[in-house]
Amino acid sequence: MYSIFAELAQKHGVTAYRLSKELGINQTIFSDWKRGRSTPKQDKLKKIADYFGVSVDYLMTGEEPQSKPEVTEHDIKVALFNGDKEVTDEMWEEVKNFAEMVALKYRYKKNDNNES
Repeated sequence: MYSIFAELAQKHGVTAYRLSKELGINQTIFSDWKRGRSTPKQDKLKKIADYFGVSVDYLMTGEEPQSKPEVTEHDIKVALFNGDKEVTDEMWEEVKNFAEMVALKYRYKKNDNNES
């Protein structure tokens, strides 16, 4: 993990010392990280990642997370109606209304539990 940080620092022409001053992170954190004694906490990782313009995932693994494929309305209709091509607008509106009703039911249920 530290090697990714070091590579980014070199690429941007900054030292760990300079980063510690600019980001307000104690330099011993970088030393401990380099020696494998610890890993910076999430808030510090976020600061470092933001500084270099990368994600925390990239900072930790060297790889950006895979983006999730976009699910279309057509995909949902196929899943709900087993590929039936005769899904009318009326049927689709009923499905959306039902989904909204279920979401509201559980939202209210969650709120009731939080008030108890």
